[in-house]
Amino acid sequence: MLRVGRKHVCIACKNLVSSNMGVRFRVPLQKLHHLSRAIHHRYSGNTNSQRPPHCAASRYFTSISRLPVRPPKSSSGSGGRSYQQQRNFWVIRLASRLLKLRYILLGSAVGGGYTAKKTYDEWKDMLPDFSQYNWVIPDFVRDLSEQIDFDKLAKALPEMEEIAKLLPDLDKIGENFTFLRSLLSSEPTGDPSLKATDSSAASQEGSDKQYKKSSDKEKIDQLQEELLRTQLRYQRMLERLEKENKELRKVVLQKDDKGIHQRKAKKSLIDLYSEVLDILSDYDANYNTQDHLPRVVVVGDQSAGKTSVLEMIAQARIFPRGSGEMMTRSPVKVTLSEGPHHVAIFKDSGREFDLTKEEDLAALRHEIELRMRKSVKEGQTVSSETISLSVKGPGIQRMVLVDLPGVISTVTTGMATDTKETIFSISKAYMQNPNAIILCIQDGSVDAERSIVTDLVSQMDPQGKRTIFVLTKVDLAEKNLASPSRIQQIVEGKLFPMKALGYFAVVTGKGSSGESIESIKDYEEDFFQNSRLLRDGMLKAHQVTTKNLSLAVSDCFWKMVRESVEQQADVFKASRFNLETEWKNNYPRLRELDRNELFEKAKNEILDEVISLSQVTPQHWESILQKKLWERVSTHVIENIYLPAAQTMDSGTFNTTVDIKLKQWTDKQLPHKALEVAWETLQEEFARFMAEYRGKDQDDIFDKLKEAVKDESIKRHKWNERAKDSLRVIQHNALEDRSITDKPQWDAAIQFMEETLQTRLKDTESVIGDMVGPDWKQRWWHWKNRTPEQHIRNETKNELDRLLKLHDDHTAYLANDEVTTVRKNLEGRGVEVDPVLIKDTWHQLYRRHFLQNALSHCNLCKRGFYYYQRHFVDSELECNDVVLFWRIQRMLVITANTLRQQLTNTEVRRLEKNVKEVLDDFGEDMEKKTQLITGRRVQLAEDLKKVREIQEKLEAFIEALHKEK
Repeated sequence: MLRVGRKHVCIACKNLVSSNMGVRFRVPLQKLHHLSRAIHHRYSGNTNSQRPPHCAASRYFTSISRLPVRPPKSSSGSGGRSYQQQRNFWVIRLASRLLKLRYILLGSAVGGGYTAKKTYDEWKDMLPDFSQYNWVIPDFVRDLSEQIDFDKLAKALPEMEEIAKLLPDLDKIGENFTFLRSLLSSEPTGDPSLKATDSSAASQEGSDKQYKKSSDKEKIDQLQEELLRTQLRYQRMLERLEKENKELRKVVLQKDDKGIHQRKAKKSLIDLYSEVLDILSDYDANYNTQDHLPRVVVVGDQSAGKTSVLEMIAQARIFPRGSGEMMTRSPVKVTLSEGPHHVAIFKDSGREFDLTKEEDLAALRHEIELRMRKSVKEGQTVSSETISLSVKGPGIQRMVLVDLPGVISTVTTGMATDTKETIFSISKAYMQNPNAIILCIQDGSVDAERSIVTDLVSQMDPQGKRTIFVLTKVDLAEKNLASPSRIQQIVEGKLFPMKALGYFAVVTGKGSSGESIESIKDYEEDFFQNSRLLRDGMLKAHQVTTKNLSLAVSDCFWKMVRESVEQQADVFKASRFNLETEWKNNYPRLRELDRNELFEKAKNEILDEVISLSQVTPQHWESILQKKLWERVSTHVIENIYLPAAQTMDSGTFNTTVDIKLKQWTDKQLPHKALEVAWETLQEEFARFMAEYRGKDQDDIFDKLKEAVKDESIKRHKWNERAKDSLRVIQHNALEDRSITDKPQWDAAIQFMEETLQTRLKDTESVIGDMVGPDWKQRWWHWKNRTPEQHIRNETKNELDRLLKLHDDHTAYLANDEVTTVRKNLEGRGVEVDPVLIKDTWHQLYRRHFLQNALSHCNLCKRGFYYYQRHFVDSELECNDVVLFWRIQRMLVITANTLRQQLTNTEVRRLEKNVKEVLDDFGEDMEKKTQLITGRRVQLAEDLKKVREIQEKLEAFIEALHKEK
């Protein structure tokens, strides 16, 4: 051992050993030899010093740091004693060397342990702090080792011997590949002259080569079959392990019945993304903001197998089916995510459909079909309204797919004429999104030349940067096609003009609607295992089965999401800034209320207005009802009751006629007229209150809504028909009473009669004035002239006035001889008159004459209460007409009071209930709200709300996406 400073060099093994860290360093032998020679030369060059006796043996050297080295003093006989000492102490030196090895090992252990601990601490410090997420971890995870039988799990895993059996024979494969390489690189050798001279030898050699080629081909086929079987064994083993892993994860998720389900569970990444897409589907883009977020768009010809492919990816038969008819009538957005239970749920419903139960599957298919048919408008075949559905289950790949109606080439009977164009427009609207992944489905069982969708896809994505091509029904294609190489051309992208990221071949069943997903998977696996398409190398292993397809589509989807989502968030951020700027400039003092918030505000105002109806005083109701009721029935009372009875000129006949006509009127018309008046009064008061509120600084944006609510409430309101019968009895009793008990009632009746007759007299004089034209004053001051007809009527009027002056008590009707006399008198003055015109003019003149006499008699009856009370009979003061008007007036008062009670006690409350029902119905009808609450202010508030919501959802999704990375 050579010691150099604090290091030791072993001459035998040429190793340099550090005594500090226990690390060995190798020193080249040549350098060590030069070092030994330098030390030896140093001693040999010094003549005054003796040569060290142990220099030749190179056993021991002093430290190089203390060179030149002073040689040790030697005594007599030192040579023999030195050899003897070396011989005696070699055991001690060997022990000391071994003791030094102990220190080396001890130092190595200590140093290695310290280094390992330091590395572990650094790695631990690099980990993030997960303490704030402890609530997510269920309680059962802490004692997971006690709940999960790891021994059973370990036994379920394959043994090493089983794995070794599955591994191919590498030596045999190496030999086979060496044979193939030599076969492909071998060339015929030999002398051409010998081949030319010996034909028999050549023929024999050719037969040998032919036999050799046939054997080589068989060997190649055996190698391919062996390789395929090995791949299939590996695939089965992986599928078994994945299935066991899926079951284990399902058990782990189901264990937490007490923990995480009772806490506020966070939404998954794909659910956050799906919510953003749902909001965008309802958002009418402005400011050039478009929905460019990625989604997988499933397009294909009708009955090409689009729905079947989607069901295989979702692992459930969730869509309605039909033989050859169009089933997908509107886009269906399916959000796929992983979960412990295989369930489906609609966006706007809380019901979960258990996809492991056939009855739930049937109910789900029925619900989807109902929603599709409901979304299609009358006269149409397809709809652009999207149906949102979420499917969760163990082992499902996370992505968002949109199943579109199948592309058709011909419109058949029962379809709308624009069905083909509508389907094309819907498909283009989804595919023109530059970040949408197009899953192009092609039916492999039909001729490729009949495909329509491939041309459409090539137009929307000519470079094929976001298209994945899927060939379905490969089992039928292999049977029907005479040349299977055509399938190879399709999956290699050489047959269609379109380009794609990848090409896949799948089998989605045998054509039976009753097949389960598991049976289809088994059939697909058995088909490709025995298919010569895969065996002959026409298809590659990663290009087949729907499982590989779903993995590829999911990877492509998330890659596209990560590349584009932040850019889309920036676009919506800019759109939000533009909208907020417009609002500040146009509506600086108004709150940003969207359509739903404005509707709630208007709803409260309308309900306040309805409640105000209950605060109307009884006196106000009765006065309005009495006035309106008399306006409605006054014409009938005067024309059909009073005038016919009064013109009889007999007291007994008058009373009899009045009683009969009042009874007929009460039984047939009066109650119905009274209810009509009450209902119209309620409407007018309701409209009046709404108009008053509208003037009290109310928002005019609610005018259309309030008018629509009022009209619909009145339309729905039906007056209680049972009130008609009770009202008829009350009115009949009021009209039968003829007893006026006091003078104020008598005076009130006379006043009522006088006002009524004066009103009728004015109306009659107005009619006569229109008949005869302007008088001399009007002609003089207003330069008006009479028409020829008015001139004839004026002459007729003058002649009839002379007749009335001669016969003041004339009856209401002219006799025929009187008509002839008047006509001849007029003809003598050169006026030709028709007898009908004479009678018409007489009717108005006599009406005026009668009303004037009735008013005169009314003035006389003011002092006739005394005679009436004592039943004195006086022809001049026989005031039966006053009694009639008192009976009418009392009936009006009693009827108004009855209607007021019914209004305040029943009908106002029923109207309020109708208004609430109408408001509730309008609140649930978004189309109605959009129609009634309009304007730029409303639309701007709606856009602001949507853009903010989209931006917040996108930011939350991006944050979750970064955390997942």
